[in-house]
Amino acid sequence: MHAAPGSKKKFKLPHTFVLLFIILALIAAATWLVPGGKYDTHLVNGKQLIDPASFHYIPSVPQGVTALVKAPIKGFVEAALIIGFVLVVGGAFAVLQKTEAVDAMIKALARAHDSSPFIQKALIPVFVTMFSIGGATFGMNEEAIPFVMIFVPLALALGYDTVTGVSIPFLGSQVGFGAAFLNPFNVGIAQGIAGVPVFSGWGYRLIVWVIATGVTIAFLMWYAARVKKNPQLSPTYALDVEKRREQPHGLGDFHGITGRHKLVLTIFVASLAIMVGGVVGYDWYIDEIAALFLVMGIIIGLVGQLDSTQIVESFIQGARDLVGTALVIALARGTMILARDAHIIDTMLHGLMPLVQSSLPVFAAWKMFGIQTVINFFIHSGSGQAALTMPIMAPLSDLVGVTRQTAILAFQLGELTTPMIPTSGITVGVLALARIPWITWAKWMIPLQLIYAVLALAILVPPCLMNWQ
Repeated sequence: MHAAPGSKKKFKLPHTFVLLFIILALIAAATWLVPGGKYDTHLVNGKQLIDPASFHYIPSVPQGVTALVKAPIKGFVEAALIIGFVLVVGGAFAVLQKTEAVDAMIKALARAHDSSPFIQKALIPVFVTMFSIGGATFGMNEEAIPFVMIFVPLALALGYDTVTGVSIPFLGSQVGFGAAFLNPFNVGIAQGIAGVPVFSGWGYRLIVWVIATGVTIAFLMWYAARVKKNPQLSPTYALDVEKRREQPHGLGDFHGITGRHKLVLTIFVASLAIMVGGVVGYDWYIDEIAALFLVMGIIIGLVGQLDSTQIVESFIQGARDLVGTALVIALARGTMILARDAHIIDTMLHGLMPLVQSSLPVFAAWKMFGIQTVINFFIHSGSGQAALTMPIMAPLSDLVGVTRQTAILAFQLGELTTPMIPTSGITVGVLALARIPWITWAKWMIPLQLIYAVLALAILVPPCLMNWQ
């Protein structure tokens, strides 16, 4: 059948898996064009740091078809910790959901939200601020993933959409991470490498964090209000209709949270508190947190009066639902593996360095922000970026009239693009968990990302003018 005259065939964007593989293929092609390069490293206080004057070309290792198709498998291996974390957390939350305690909590909040103007206005600001504090202090990043499974159904029950549910924990933690004032994983490491007193300059960074978090809250509240008034404005409208059919949250037969539900939720909150304490006080990472959630799932299942078969079957089902998420994370990690194995990451970094030089310190700081934004596309670890770029950016900042504190701030603000880039395992993992296509999310993020960019440029001006040390 031919299309009717004058009709337009609707363009269908490719699946996230296809987009990621296209990126993989483009990087593989680039390995044939970009020469290999390397910076020498030396050990300083137990850390391998790059010598900024040591760059030299080395034979490149172009990545062919075999390397391209092996990259997802290698990505799966190298991202095993975060993939295992996602599967374990998915299983634990499935057990939690099986107890119906979360459903009861959502209904209680929905009822209170309908009757209390204060809760209606405070819900988004309070939770976004909480997640932002987590990102700004103990580097909350992957830890926000489990909360998507709570806030998406909560947002739908309150008349919002999946985008709002994802944004509360995800954008909250990411903006806190990028605008951090006491985060040891980006601010602390970068300052230590740059020879700046650790956590110095926190006063201005605190102002930056307040502004960035406030902008995020204002944007999200504006968007949520529009979607609640007209749900069809949501880019996930069709998906939300399907989710509401799958998980109805009617309040007609709801008689309140039972004692058993309260005990389950208390254990859940206590587990989160233990997680925060472990991360802050004992340097817990993904494996310890995953172990905590595994134990939590078992205890919650028993307290929630589930038998062993129900606990196991719920856990397996929860992990099974996140297999697609695991594969997306593996693909995203594969992009970095190709560039690393071809030895082109240092070459690209070296090629960007001359672009920083400028006649005015403000312009130089802006260029640093732009370079860090580009680098963030390939390297999403705050500590990894700090170790790679600060040994070069710190001495370079001295030459172009930008203080090292300002160079560190430019490095931080470059991470504000993480919620949008498709090479971030956390980003695509969260979106796969919420069943939002990356392109749908990217379109929604464009206005906020532009706001972040303008905000970052404005934030970098005062430090240049006051010679911030």
